[in-house]
Amino acid sequence: MRKIKEEVVLTSREKEVLGLILKEFTAREIADKLFIAQSTVETHRKNLIHKTGVRNTMGLVKYGVEHGF
Repeated sequence: MRKIKEEVVLTSREKEVLGLILKEFTAREIADKLFIAQSTVETHRKNLIHKTGVRNTMGLVKYGVEHGF
């Protein structure tokens, strides 16, 4: 099991993307809502996974819930 990083600094856009992931938006829906490319959404998701130390999108959901997003 990987250890989740304690202090994580997220950009405002990463926080926005994480919030939409928690609301079960797809990458395409997030891209449309934020007026960005779907590949940019995927980049934000990958950066979130790296910064938080989780393994996948489900880990991001758990992280988001535990940290009040």
